[in-house]
Amino acid sequence: MVQNEHLSVGKTLVSYGQTFEFGFFSTNNTKELYLGIWYKNVTPTAAVWVANRNHPLTDSAGDFTIANDGNIVLLNGSKIVIWSSNLSMSVVNPVVQLLESGNLVLKDDPERYIWKSFDYPTDTRLPDMKLGWDLKLDLNRYLTSWKNASNPSIGDYSYGVDLVGLPQFVLRSGSRINFRSRVWNGVQFSGIQNLRSKEIFSYTVVIDTDEVYGTLVNKGGDPSQNMKWSYMSVLPRDQCDSYNHCGVNGVRNIAITSVCVCLQGFTALSPQQWSIFNWTDGCVRKTSLECGSDIFVQIQGLKLPDMIKISVNKSTSLEECGSECKRNCSCTAYANSDVREGGSGCILWFDDLFDFRHFSEAPNGQALFLRLASTEGETINKAMNEKSRMLMKVLLSVGLAVLFFSLVVLIIWKTRRMGGVLDADERQNEDLELPLFDLITLETATNNFSHTNKIGEGGYGPVYKGKTLEGQEIAVKRLSKDSGQGNTELKNEVILIAKLQHRNLVKLLGCCIQAEEKILIYEYMPNASLDYFIFGQKRSKLMGWDMRLSIVMDIAKGLLYLHQDSSLRIVHRDLKATKTERLAGTYGYMSPEYAVDGHFSVNSDVFSFGVLVLEIMSGKKNRGFYHDNHHHNLLGHAWILWNEGDPCELMEPGLGDSNSASCQEVLRCIQVGLLCVQKLSEDRPCMSAVVFMLSSENSLLLEPKQPGFFIERGLDDHANTNPRFSENQVTISLEAR
Repeated sequence: MVQNEHLSVGKTLVSYGQTFEFGFFSTNNTKELYLGIWYKNVTPTAAVWVANRNHPLTDSAGDFTIANDGNIVLLNGSKIVIWSSNLSMSVVNPVVQLLESGNLVLKDDPERYIWKSFDYPTDTRLPDMKLGWDLKLDLNRYLTSWKNASNPSIGDYSYGVDLVGLPQFVLRSGSRINFRSRVWNGVQFSGIQNLRSKEIFSYTVVIDTDEVYGTLVNKGGDPSQNMKWSYMSVLPRDQCDSYNHCGVNGVRNIAITSVCVCLQGFTALSPQQWSIFNWTDGCVRKTSLECGSDIFVQIQGLKLPDMIKISVNKSTSLEECGSECKRNCSCTAYANSDVREGGSGCILWFDDLFDFRHFSEAPNGQALFLRLASTEGETINKAMNEKSRMLMKVLLSVGLAVLFFSLVVLIIWKTRRMGGVLDADERQNEDLELPLFDLITLETATNNFSHTNKIGEGGYGPVYKGKTLEGQEIAVKRLSKDSGQGNTELKNEVILIAKLQHRNLVKLLGCCIQAEEKILIYEYMPNASLDYFIFGQKRSKLMGWDMRLSIVMDIAKGLLYLHQDSSLRIVHRDLKATKTERLAGTYGYMSPEYAVDGHFSVNSDVFSFGVLVLEIMSGKKNRGFYHDNHHHNLLGHAWILWNEGDPCELMEPGLGDSNSASCQEVLRCIQVGLLCVQKLSEDRPCMSAVVFMLSSENSLLLEPKQPGFFIERGLDDHANTNPRFSENQVTISLEAR
């Protein structure tokens, strides 16, 4: 587009590869018009850049052109300038072009860009877009949210690079920080480790005297080839990821749970508030510092504290850094600023420390050296030994084998097909380390897949009980021909499950890909599914209170493993007590945001877990629940009892004795269940906090808010059985042992 050309409503510019389109659009069929860029063939259509986001056209007319001075401008129907590139210089022979990257540029020759839309991003980060600072121009490129889904004006949230101290990515709501990545350590901004982009993008960071930015570089694939949007990363990942969640000198300890603990040598300022999971007051030192005789304790696996009050010297060794910190009585901690080549540079922290998080892996060997009074040394050694014994006790705990059901999972990392399967060329390099079973062997083991050997059926086909010639009992999952799962998906499932190692996960023994058969072989679990025991007057009597509590704890630990401790972070999406042929979610267990809008996260799993807890406590199904006095489901019934002060009435009759200790245990489980099924996703606890609440008898719990789906149903609602489906599922099995 050159000078004297016009782009009016109804006309567009398209990038040469047909990936992006530029023109006028409206939102939700309103009359307001915006000028922006969007993916041409991706659904649903969503603008990735908006020029006049705060100044929509209201007269259904607009004109985009190049002004006489070379600026690009947007005019309304009255020819008044609504938006401009606002250049301070005149441009000779200006040309506007929409690049295949989605970058709208103004140039005066093929090689010189005078203005770029990439320098003024709105709410979407595109490949090759620099997110960060041009220090020479004092230009900060950062993302800002829309006001809401139909209003692209600048919203409350922003995300970009903070230059205080060492560079770090920060998510803000107004001026308040919501999330902070780890600081730049010479290798990566390692607070964004969950980005699912390895197959499509590489991540590049540039830090020099002219620029500080990060960018996603396309590795040659087309991120829009599937014509749909897909999550690549979510920040904050959960409420445990919020900024300074544990207050000053507090740390989120993920090694065991994600609840807050104090740093070594510190104690809670308000123990009573910490007992009810309010950690905002943080921690204070147990023993005052003595300066000359203080010691430094090395802590690995931390996101380094925020750069509130620091000093940075990039030319100092770690030994010199420690000496400098020891000489300065106000210095509370130190660390290398760069982890490359064994570490170099120095960061000194002063006064209180903010926004820690402990990770199970050490971030590139970057350690923090914390200043403590010398008298704390012996105490710390004893505490570390006690923590080791506690961790060993947790790892060696034994549960009950009473749960057998299928899971539909979503892997939270990006694949080249954007659908949850590994590429074929990548998979060929994977070492499955699992035996391949011969089809004849499986036919013999299952009596030729006899109906009498069939023990269940899920969304992908039947499961048979079998016995090998060596006498080992196995469960044989035979994928149906119309399941939609081919060799690629099967191998993906094998690779996935082989990487998951947990006592509550059913072990995958091998697979068979022969002729037209696709078969998975699991260890056989003799117990029926959970619903067989809890939903029935006779069989439910076999499950006393201790067994039910053990089941709840084992399921919670299994979910905690999937969400946090496995090598792959997994969202469950179909946690339930009952068998079903539905593929991605079961009515009665789905969270409101998933059932209504299709939005899911680890908090969706927390909701399903809460439903399951209330079902185990009551012996009643959530969906299909009936009560003479109202038409609420089980969640609504539990909420009514809670507000009436009779939550223990939810307990199944005859479940246990009626003494106060038993009722208190039931009350805790019901309260945790209600906390998990709260309507708003952000109100629900993360699974690590759930495990802590269930296992800590003396801790005070928060008051639950109204559960999701707290509306009275009509009689027709009981009969609604329309299933929800999704694409590219991978199924695994879970069992509480």
